[in-house]
Amino acid sequence: MGGGLYFLTHVTSVGAVLLYGGASYAADAPLAGRGGVLSGAVLEILLALGIVGTGVVIHRLVRERSAVTASGYLALRTLEASVILAGVVTLLPLVARPATTTAPGLEPGVEAALRLVHDWTFLIGPGLIVPFHTVLLACHLWRSRRTPRFIPVLGLVGGPVVGAMNLAVMLGFSDVLPLAAVPVFLWEIALAVWLIARGSDGGGS
Repeated sequence: MGGGLYFLTHVTSVGAVLLYGGASYAADAPLAGRGGVLSGAVLEILLALGIVGTGVVIHRLVRERSAVTASGYLALRTLEASVILAGVVTLLPLVARPATTTAPGLEPGVEAALRLVHDWTFLIGPGLIVPFHTVLLACHLWRSRRTPRFIPVLGLVGGPVVGAMNLAVMLGFSDVLPLAAVPVFLWEIALAVWLIARGSDGGGS
C-alpha cells in the first residue's frame, strides 16, 4: 500500500500541474478553464490524501524503532498536505462558485492575488516542507539499515538540494530548476519500489 501511495502522489501532482496550465510560477501564462482547474483540484485533493497516507504507512513501519521519526514524518506529511489543500481553495474561486456553473466574475487584481497565493503554497508545501521529512526518514533508514544503502543516500542528497533550490526561488535568487528535484524524485520512487517489493510491512523489523 505504501509504495502505491507514493506513486499516486507523483501521478496526481504532475497531472494537476498540467491541468492547471500556467498556475505554477508562470503568472503571465493563461490559467486553464473551469474544467481544467476543477479536474486539477480533484487531483490535488487526491494528492493530499496520498501524502497523508504515506505518512500513516511510514509511521506504522518505523514507530517501534523510532517513535520520534514516525511521529515527525507523519506530522510533516500532514502539514505538507494541508498547505497543498490551502492552495487548491485559492484557485477554485477563479473559475467556479459552489453549486453553480456561473462564472465568479472576479476583478483581475483579485484573480492575480489568488494565483499568487497558490504559487506560494506550491513553493512552501512541496518545496520547503518535503526536504525536512525526506532527511528525517532517510536518516532513520541509514541508521537502521532496513533498506539498500543507496535509498537513504538519495534522500540525504535530494532533500537538501531541493530545499536549497526552493529557498533560492523564495528569496528571488533563482528560477525553478527542475533538475534539482531529480534526486528527491528518485528517492521516493526507489522507496516506493522497495516497499512494494518487500510487502506493506517493509520486510519486517
